Amino acid sequence: MHVTESGSSTGATDDRDGVTSVDTRAPAEPVDPAAVAPSSGRRGVTATIGAPDDRSSGLEREGDVAADFLEELLDIADLDGDIDIDVDGERAVVSLVGGDLGHLVGVDGAVVTALQDLTRLAVTRETGERTRLVLDVDGYRDRRKAEITVLAAGAVELVRRGAERAPLPPMSAFERKIAHDVVAGLGFTSGSEGEDPGRRVVVSAS
Repeated sequence: MHVTESGSSTGATDDRDGVTSVDTRAPAEPVDPAAVAPSSGRRGVTATIGAPDDRSSGLEREGDVAADFLEELLDIADLDGDIDIDVDGERAVVSLVGGDLGHLVGVDGAVVTALQDLTRLAVTRETGERTRLVLDVDGYRDRRKAEITVLAAGAVELVRRGAERAPLPPMSAFERKIAHDVVAGLGFTSGSEGEDPGRRVVVSAS
């Protein structure tokens, strides 16, 4: 594995006590910042980061801790794969990609959900903070998001055609958030009913 980092970065100027120094040396060739970026020592980890602030820095740290934990698991299991780190809103998102990782998804995402819980525990133990980190494996979350979008739109259509309410199948909190956003975007109302793991989104006209 290897380490690369991408995202926006801010250059810094060295302005000490208002004194401007003149460099009389011949101009150097342009340097690619990525070529001199410090390496974290991990292999196969790509971090996509934006402009730093306290919250995003905390989320980036969550992603780094999760990547360390997952890299060790992959090594123990002798599995090939790369690790992508991103920040999506108020969550760190860590993705395992490449290699033969489909079996880490499991039936209806059972394995990736269990692995996500373990990763969250590892992050919380290291940082001392509760985390809402999301783990994806082999693009499962994106595929699941597309499925939930179709389900939510179908429930909205049922209500539009006269149904008083249209329940969706049980979902995780992350998946319910996706469904709520889809329903709201279509101009309808939704709520959640039941207890985990059977908690579900119910769509209504108002």
